[in-house]
Amino acid sequence: MNSTRKANFNAGPAALPLPVLERAQAEMLDYDGKGMSIMEMSHRDKAYMAIVDAAEANIRQLMGISDDYAVLFLQGGASLQFAMFPLNLRLPGQVADYVHTGSWASKAIKEAKITGEANVIWDNKAENFTRAPRPEELTFTPGAAYVHICSNETIGGIRYPVFPKTEAPLIADMSSEIMSRVVDMNQFGMIYAGAQKNIGPAGLTIVIVRDDLIGQASPITPSVLDYRVQADNGWMPNTPATYAVYIAGLVFQWLKQQGGLKKIEEINRAKAALLYDFLDETEFYYSPVEKSDRSLMNVPFRLRNEELNDEFLKLAKQNKLLELKGHRSVGGMRASIYNAMPVEGVKALVAFMREFQTKHG
Repeated sequence: MNSTRKANFNAGPAALPLPVLERAQAEMLDYDGKGMSIMEMSHRDKAYMAIVDAAEANIRQLMGISDDYAVLFLQGGASLQFAMFPLNLRLPGQVADYVHTGSWASKAIKEAKITGEANVIWDNKAENFTRAPRPEELTFTPGAAYVHICSNETIGGIRYPVFPKTEAPLIADMSSEIMSRVVDMNQFGMIYAGAQKNIGPAGLTIVIVRDDLIGQASPITPSVLDYRVQADNGWMPNTPATYAVYIAGLVFQWLKQQGGLKKIEEINRAKAALLYDFLDETEFYYSPVEKSDRSLMNVPFRLRNEELNDEFLKLAKQNKLLELKGHRSVGGMRASIYNAMPVEGVKALVAFMREFQTKHG
């Protein structure tokens, strides 16, 4: 790690790759000799359109997205998508299936019920959202418009080791794990993700949706929320989040330089193993998530003696280990180790946790 920077374990907005920040810094005042910043440039400028074209080409290459999917760089976060995709993908009177694995799945269900029927086909609340469903536990509704999952719950730290096979289009909120592992895009009707964890700054949302699913929006859908309108206008019927798209494009370039998603997944698995292996060998800390379903991106953990929580966080900050407090809804600790977190940061965290255990165990 760069000696002047601290290890940022924030769940989002999250750390960005240092080379991306340095490139953005160098181009902040004058992009490509234009005498202005990207933030000041028209989104119709040829130079900016070149950035857009490169960003789309690179995300398609990295994720293996074929031409029969639209790639939309939208705004409003994943939370807007909770309401937006039901308007686009569910016909009036049609039911949609939802899998309830935690906080973000819950929010999606709540929004879907405003405009139609959302059938919760599996709910892990009784087990405190500590695992993903097994394939045999899912019974889908015949004729459902789609099946929705949150592929990685940022707060609970669970993920799907294997995605469910469905007849209806599978829709996934991948906000906290997009581009962290290889997925078969063809298994999904749509993937969406807020950018502020693995892709770029807050304000940008990536939507990847199969072409045959768009163009039949509910009559009450505002035009700016219609995927067909967005796709037909190059996702620019209004001014997009120009600077966020620019940063995302730099992140895509960085990912290619790392060796693509296959290589980044190997790195992420190794980082997660460092932390989980330590948690499994100690009685001082523990992980609340079933081993088979543990997230590679968000690692919640707890101290057996929670009276030590404040001391742990205070000393962690003194050791340049930031944002380890768990979400307010569940407490405990959480280390988010997205793509941009170097392995040295995880090693430093484990070393600190060992030292803290020795002192207080």
